[in-house]
Amino acid sequence: MKVTVKYFASIREALGLGSESVLTDASTLAALRDELIGRGGAYADSLARGRAVRLAVDQVMCDEAALLADGAEVAFFPPVTGG
Repeated sequence: MKVTVKYFASIREALGLGSESVLTDASTLAALRDELIGRGGAYADSLARGRAVRLAVDQVMCDEAALLADGAEVAFFPPVTGG
C-alpha cells in the first residue's frame, strides 16, 4: 500500500524533508516506524525506539497499534511542551 508520511519539527530537520510517499507492507504504525528505522542514518536516529515520538493517522492522534490503510496520511513529530 502507499501512504504519505509527514515529518515535523526536529524530525523534519534531521531528515531534511517534510513529507514523502512510502510504499509499505506495514499494517500498523509500529510496523511502519520499524521499516523507517530500518533505513538507518537519520531515520534510525530520529525515530529510534526509546525516543519520544508522537503519531497521527489522518490527523488523529493515535498509538502505534493503529492500523494503516492505503492512502493514509501518517505524521511523526516530537512531543511539544509549552510554558
